[in-house]
Amino acid sequence: MSEKSRPSFFWPIAAIVLPIMNVIARYTIIDGQKLPKTGSYVLTPNHYSEIDPLVIGLVSWRLGRAPRFMTKASLFEVPVLGWLLSKTGQIPVVRAGSGRHNQPVQAAIRLVDRGQCVVVYPEGSLTRDPDMWPMRGKTGAARLALQHDIPVIPIAHWGTQQIMARYSKKISFFPRKHVTIKIGDPVDLSDFKGRSMDSATMNEATTRIMDAITAQLVDLRGEPAPELRWNPTQHNQKETGRFDSE
Repeated sequence: MSEKSRPSFFWPIAAIVLPIMNVIARYTIIDGQKLPKTGSYVLTPNHYSEIDPLVIGLVSWRLGRAPRFMTKASLFEVPVLGWLLSKTGQIPVVRAGSGRHNQPVQAAIRLVDRGQCVVVYPEGSLTRDPDMWPMRGKTGAARLALQHDIPVIPIAHWGTQQIMARYSKKISFFPRKHVTIKIGDPVDLSDFKGRSMDSATMNEATTRIMDAITAQLVDLRGEPAPELRWNPTQHNQKETGRFDSE
C-alpha cells in the first residue's frame, strides 16, 4: 500500500499548520527527490529544537508523504504540538520501565506493514552537544530497519533554532526565518544483514546512521563536525528530559 494519496485526515491539519509555518520561515529543500514517494522506510533527522517535528512534517508533506513520528512522549504534552501529534497518528515513545515500552515498536511495525514511512529521531532527545551537532544515537532506527529490511533515509536541517531555541517553549514569529533541509542517500546497511542483532551490531549500525545525518548537516552548516560525537554519559548528563544548558 503506497501513500501516493495522502490520508484525508491530514488535510485539515495541513490547512491550519502550513500557512503558519510558512509565515514563520521559508524553507529550502535540497535533494528532495531522494525522499521515496512510496514504500516503507525510516526517516532519521537531527534534533535540536522542540519545533523540529513540525518542520520535518512540513517537508515530508511537501514531498508527498504523510509523516508519522516515533518521538518522545513528553512532546505530546506541549500545547498545540502535542494535539497535532496525537491527531495525526504519531507514536509516543515512553521510557523503559514504564510498562508500555514495547508499544511504540509495535505501532511502528504496523506502519511498516502498511507501506508507510516512519520518522525516528535516533538521538532520542534534543542533542546535548553545545554546538548542536548530532550526539550519540540510540539503536531503535537501526533495529527497525534491519528487522524489517527497509531503507534508512538520513535528513538534516539547520535554522529551526531561530524559530524555537533549544529547550525553549517560545516561538519567534518575526522576522521571518530561513530553514534549510538536506536529504541524503539511503544508508548502506547491507553488510549487517544476517548478523546477530546484538548490541555491538546495533551500535555499529547506529553509528553509521548518525554519520550519514551528520554529513548532511556538515554540508548545510559549511563547517566540520567534531571529531568525537557528544556522549552525554561522559559529561555527567542525563540522556532524557530537559537539560537547561543555555
